[in-house]
Amino acid sequence: MRKIKSHNLSQLLMQLRFTPETKRRAQLDAAERLYGLVDSDKQYPYDFICFHITGFQPKGGLEQEIMTGADLRDDLQIFIAKLSGKLALPARQEQEKVCTIEELAARFQVSTKTINRWRSRGLLARKFVFDDGTHRLGFVESAVEKFARENPDLVNGAGRFRRLTDTQRQQVVRQARALAAKTSLSRHQIIGQIAEKLGVARETARTILLEYEKKHPDKPVFRRPLGRIQPVEAAELFRLHKQGMGVRQLMERFDRSRATIHRIINQRRAATLLARKIEYVPSEEFLQAQARERILGTPLSLDRPDPEKKLDPLELVGEDGTPLATGMWEPNLLPEYMQVLKITPVLSRDQEIDLFRRYNFLKHLAAQERHQLKLSKVSAAMLTRLEDYLDEAEEIRTLLVEANLRLVVSIAGKHTSDGAGFLELVSKGNFALIQAVEEFDYTKGFRFSRRASLDIAKEYAKVSGRNTELTPKRAASLASIQRDMRDTTADVLAIERTRLDLAEVIRQELDEREQYVILHHFGLTGISIRKNTKTLKQIGDELGLTKERIRQIELSALQKLRQCLSREQFEMLTG
Repeated sequence: MRKIKSHNLSQLLMQLRFTPETKRRAQLDAAERLYGLVDSDKQYPYDFICFHITGFQPKGGLEQEIMTGADLRDDLQIFIAKLSGKLALPARQEQEKVCTIEELAARFQVSTKTINRWRSRGLLARKFVFDDGTHRLGFVESAVEKFARENPDLVNGAGRFRRLTDTQRQQVVRQARALAAKTSLSRHQIIGQIAEKLGVARETARTILLEYEKKHPDKPVFRRPLGRIQPVEAAELFRLHKQGMGVRQLMERFDRSRATIHRIINQRRAATLLARKIEYVPSEEFLQAQARERILGTPLSLDRPDPEKKLDPLELVGEDGTPLATGMWEPNLLPEYMQVLKITPVLSRDQEIDLFRRYNFLKHLAAQERHQLKLSKVSAAMLTRLEDYLDEAEEIRTLLVEANLRLVVSIAGKHTSDGAGFLELVSKGNFALIQAVEEFDYTKGFRFSRRASLDIAKEYAKVSGRNTELTPKRAASLASIQRDMRDTTADVLAIERTRLDLAEVIRQELDEREQYVILHHFGLTGISIRKNTKTLKQIGDELGLTKERIRQIELSALQKLRQCLSREQFEMLTG
C-alpha cells in the first residue's frame, strides 16, 4: 500500500497503534466523517485534522502543517485503510453488505483497476476478514451508494468502453491529434479534455489512444511536450509515484523520458526531506571519531515476554514497584490492548540508553547530511540513505514507546479517581509518552520512566475533574479511594509541615524566577498545598515571558528538584 505523504498524519497513525481498541474504532469513524467534510479546493491545518480525529489538539512542538484538501483526501484514504487493518472485523458481522473489489467490479461492469481509481476519487474502503480467512479491502453498501450519488457521471460512464462505436473511437483519435498539434499540453491533459468534451471516462480515452498507437506506430498522435514540466504536473507525477504507480506508467501518462521521471521524483523527495522538521537531543559523543561504528555497529538484542503467558493485571506496576489494583479498571474493556502489552519489549537500563543514543544519533546524521542536498543536482543514493536514517529512527521510537506502555496503564489506573474514564486516560497517556520520547535527554543519566511519568501525570491533570459514567466495579473502587483520602487528610498538620518543608527546599535550590514559577504553578503560596495555582500563561503574563518559555523554566527547575527532594516530596509537588 502507498504511504501517507503528511509526516504529521503518518505520526498520528503510528501513535494510534497504542490506543485501546475501543478508542481506535471511534477514531476510525471520526476519520471517515472528516473525509466526508474535506473540500479538495480548500486548505486545512494539521491541528484541525488532529482534533477531528482524536478530539483534542496536538501537543506543542509540531510544525503547523497546512495540507491541501486534495492531499488530505488522499492521505485520509490510506490512513483509514491502515487503521482499519488493525481492527479488521469479519465482514459477515457488519450490519450492512460488504463487497470485495472483485464483486464491486462485476456489479458496475468495470475492471478492478477502475475500482482502485474510484478509491482515489473518494470511494472509501476498510479492511475486513472475509469467509476464506483473508484480510482484504471491503466496501460497505452505504459508502458505495454515497459515492454513486456524488459521482453519477463517473459511475454511469464507467462501462462505456465496450459500447463505443468505431466512429466514436475515431473521434477520440482525431480530437487528440488536433489538440497535440496546436497546443503544448501533455498527453494526460489532452486525454482529460477529450474525456470531458466527449463524455467518456478518462481511462476509456487513454486506452483507445494506446491501442491506436500500437496499431499505427507510423502515425503518432502525440509529440513530446517542449520545455520543462510544469509544477502542477510535477506535483501530480510525484503523488502518483507515492501511490505506487510505476515509472513506465508515469512515462506513458506524462509523455516523458525515464531520466526525466527519475529526476522529478528525486527532486520532490529532496524537497520533502528539506522541509521536514528534524529535532534531536545533541551529544558530544556524536562528534567523536568512529562515532558511527561505536553507536550503530552493534546490533540490538531485546527481550520480549512470552506471548503465550497470561498477563495478570497485577504485573502492571509503576516505577516504584506498586502494582495496579484490579479494581481500578476492567481488563475485559481492553482485550486487544492487553495482547499488545503481553509482547512489549523489556529493556534493561543499558538497552534503554543504547536505544535513545541510536535514535538521536540517526536523526543527527540525517540533519547533518541533509545540508549537502541540492535540488539542482540530487543524488538518489543520498536520498535513500537519509530516508533510511529516519525510517530506522521511527522504528526505534516505536520500540521505546512499546517498552513503556505498561507505565501508562499503571499511572492511568491511579488517576481514575479524578473522574476521568480509564480508556481516555490511556489514550492521552500514550500521546504524552510519545512526546516524552522525543524530548528525553538520555545524557543526563536519569531513567526515562521518571521523565515519562511526570509528563503523563501532567497530561492527566488537564482532564482531571471531568464527569464520566463509571461502572459499578470502578465506582466501588473510587468510593474506597475516597475513604482512604479522608483518612489521610485527617492529619492536616502533617501535610502542612510537609508543604512548608517542600517550599523551603524550593527556595534554597532554585533561583528567583524558577521559585516563582514552581510556587505559583503548583500552588505552594496559599495556606495549603495546591491552594492558589496559576496556569503557565498566567505566570508568563506576570513575568513578561511566553508560555513556552515558562514551560522550559519549569522543566529545568523540576530537573534540579529531582536531585534534592525525596520521592514522596516530589510526588506531592507534581502528583
